[in-house]
Amino acid sequence: MATHEREITEPVDLCRPDGQLDPDAVGWSRTPLHRANLRGWGRTKRFEYWCVTTPTHLVALTVSDLDFLTLDSVHFLAWDDHGVLEDHERTALAPGLPLRATALPEGIAGSGGPHGADLVVGPERPNRRQVRVAIRHEKDGTRLQARAHTADLRRLEVDLLVALPDGHETLSVVVPWDGKRFQYTSKHTARPATGTVRLGNRSYAFDEDAWGVLDHGRGRWPRSPGWNWGAASGRTDGHVVGLQFGGQWTVGTGSTENALCVDGRLSKIGAELDWQYDPADPLAPWRITTPGSDQVDLTFTPFHDRRVRTEAGLLANRTDQCFGRYRGTIRTDEGQLVAVDGLLGWAEDVRMRW
Repeated sequence: MATHEREITEPVDLCRPDGQLDPDAVGWSRTPLHRANLRGWGRTKRFEYWCVTTPTHLVALTVSDLDFLTLDSVHFLAWDDHGVLEDHERTALAPGLPLRATALPEGIAGSGGPHGADLVVGPERPNRRQVRVAIRHEKDGTRLQARAHTADLRRLEVDLLVALPDGHETLSVVVPWDGKRFQYTSKHTARPATGTVRLGNRSYAFDEDAWGVLDHGRGRWPRSPGWNWGAASGRTDGHVVGLQFGGQWTVGTGSTENALCVDGRLSKIGAELDWQYDPADPLAPWRITTPGSDQVDLTFTPFHDRRVRTEAGLLANRTDQCFGRYRGTIRTDEGQLVAVDGLLGWAEDVRMRW
């Protein structure tokens, strides 16, 4: 089941000196090796997205610079068997003129790698329309901190440490649409997390069953991209499992964003997955499978749709990010069949105009 894609094992620059994609950067790696030396302005996208989940609550942080717009956000969701209990999102938008750009590093923010750097945005004491997000490197992993106020004026504070165990493999991959349009992403799953989120006078613990997922992105995008993304992390069938699935915008590029992480070992999937779902009813069950094999055979059952609809001049966004649970089976490169029983994660369908 080994992928046909080229595995990169040495550091490489994403771009040539003229700003176009370096062909030597096309491929995938088990650890971040790309330096995102992007040049130019207008279609460049840089972002860090972290989502840390537990069986009953999650928090997601975004820091992004989209050239003409900066977008930073904090999202907190809590639920029980009867439904959603808390759902709060605070987003800070600002014009992304060159002098106001967010200085995201060429490597992963807070990684401690050769091109990584700590990243802090927003005022130390944000007002109700502002967001503070800090992503910093520590000896044992990445420290995530955030502050914001909810719409009902409760204070939301995040303080988490997402560990990176020795030898834990992650997926980094370049999606090449052409020499001028491309995306580099580093997707991390099943990274253990600890810490606390405080909402008003209540504290939410992130402990032995908390898991961090990272979506690190650097690229130059087409005008109207669309994609699927699915991810989940947790313990199942005696293993620590991370699921990373992508779709739509990789078709025809020769690259995919698909991988399994079982007990820290990555199985790269070179095939495009078959996503079966109803965009008009995203809370109905989804099916995600590998055509012609049993490497991925999963049903995703959502319980909540984070629904975003934006029409603002040059910017349009239609997002259904559905949170729920995965069940079924996966098979590693070594042929090991793993039963997936209730892994918490998400699956999303996105259409953008930038």
